[in-house]
Order: sequence, then C-alpha cells, then structure tokens
Amino acid sequence: MRKLLIVIDMQKDFIDGALGSKEAEAIVPAVLAEIRKYAPEDVIFTRDTHEKDYLNTQEGHMLPVPHCIRGTDGWQIRPELADAAPEALVFDKPTFGSTVLAGHIRNLSDSEEIEVEICGLCTDICVVSNALLIKAACPEIRISLNPALCAGVTPEKHKAAIETMASCQIIIKQD
Repeated sequence: MRKLLIVIDMQKDFIDGALGSKEAEAIVPAVLAEIRKYAPEDVIFTRDTHEKDYLNTQEGHMLPVPHCIRGTDGWQIRPELADAAPEALVFDKPTFGSTVLAGHIRNLSDSEEIEVEICGLCTDICVVSNALLIKAACPEIRISLNPALCAGVTPEKHKAAIETMASCQIIIKQD
C-alpha cells in the first residue's frame, strides 16, 4: 500500500509571518521529521495562494490581513520542508480546501491502494477543510492525522478541529 503525506500550508506567513504563531513555529521540526519518513515523491504540499487583490475578496473582508500573496516570501513553503521533498507535488489553492487535491487523491485511489496522513496549518481552517474534502471524495481510504504535527489559530480551535475530524472518521494518531 502506498502511503502519502499531505503537508498543508506550511508557509512563512503562517509560521512566522503575517499570521504566524508560536504554536506554528513549534511544529516545524516535527513536520520535517515526518516528511523525512516518506519517499519524496509521496509527499504533497498545499500552498494557500492569494492574489494582490486579496483585500477585495470575501476572505479579505473577513480576515483583512494580507498573507500568502502569490510570489511573495510569505507565500513560499518553509525552505527546509520543501528541500526535504524536492519531488513533491504542490497544489496552490485559492481557498481553505482544495477540490483539485481531493480529485487527485481520488484518481490515485482508483488506480492503486493508498492511505493518507495529513499535517500542517491551520488545524481549524485549512487542515480540517482538506481532510473532509478528501474523506468525501474517498470515503474508504484511511486518512490519519497526528495532532502534534498541526497547529490551529488557537489551542482551543485546534482541539475542536481534531474532535470534528475524529467525528468524521479521520484517524487521530497519538504520539
């Protein structure tokens, strides 16, 4: 069985940039160690991707903090993580979840037996969105998540997102 690691939005702006947090910074070493357990071609990154008109979008009105603007330093995947899997696919996504990523996983699961582990940022926004999209597209594949490899906007929202994913049959791994 092929095992894939999906690394959600481990970008500068979410780690130590515009929307960074100490919790996000704290998971970088553990995410790097997890990436190194996988073959580089079995790692998939997502990148939150906004355009220069971000503040004119619905999300920009709800969260008026420019972040992950295409081509900026803050949009880039943290270098040590990207360097650990140079052959990784990267899905740029204009919103929280990627239907293109979910479709890619569905297509893979149609041709081979796979399981998916998800990690990254932010647990309560983009991680949960992608986990649930993949679960909806591929209800029979095993999808897992280790809470220690994720960080939320707040510790409370992180915990709530973990509970939501567990309720939706995402396997929650414990260290």
